[in-house]
Amino acid sequence: MKKVLLLVSFMISCALAFSVSYKNNTYQKLADEYTRKAERALDAGEYVLAEEYAAKAEENARLSEEFVKKMLARSDCDSVMKQAAKKLEYAKSIDADRNFPMAYSAAQKAFASAQESYDKEDYVAATAFAKQVLSALADIKEITPLPEYYVVRPWAETKDCYWNISGRPYIYDNPLLWENLYQDEENKKNMPRPSDPNLILPGMKMKVPSITGEYRKGVYNPAKTYDPYSANR
Repeated sequence: MKKVLLLVSFMISCALAFSVSYKNNTYQKLADEYTRKAERALDAGEYVLAEEYAAKAEENARLSEEFVKKMLARSDCDSVMKQAAKKLEYAKSIDADRNFPMAYSAAQKAFASAQESYDKEDYVAATAFAKQVLSALADIKEITPLPEYYVVRPWAETKDCYWNISGRPYIYDNPLLWENLYQDEENKKNMPRPSDPNLILPGMKMKVPSITGEYRKGVYNPAKTYDPYSANR
């Protein structure tokens, strides 16, 4: 009998401990109710019934704890998901899908996985995927797109030729890539002698073809600051 009393008292104390922190859910309300029933049965000397009620109180207290943990996980997840969605929206607004295609693509995939996990109520996994979105987009920034066109200037001022233009950081950052400019059909049509790559005239609007999928837009403006071309961009 003493063993039963100790067991019932322990189970009741556990249920009461849970009830201190978690009050506003059905499981906790049941735990509280079964705890009261167990106490009344114990006072009445109905030890078997008290033990049954105490067991139910403990089970519902456990379910309450799991429920609250799940709700807290969902709350944390909601916060991170909102951050991830906002970051993706910002990334799109600054053309990150074009300027940082690999990072943006990775973020999109991670966000899709986060949404899928969230729908399955796996909030821990959803939070982890949402954090991957933030990590993937951590280094993106608003940048001026590389120029799609370059207007040739006088040789005396700039030493403009295919070789030198190709070597400019905002073009290909490598003079050895000059043939990408020369072989472009649009550029050849604008040359006085298409067969002679050494003859380009000031004022010629030169197309700068994208060679690794980099995003290019507008005409080169010396007043703007451009990040150097990179094959990994």
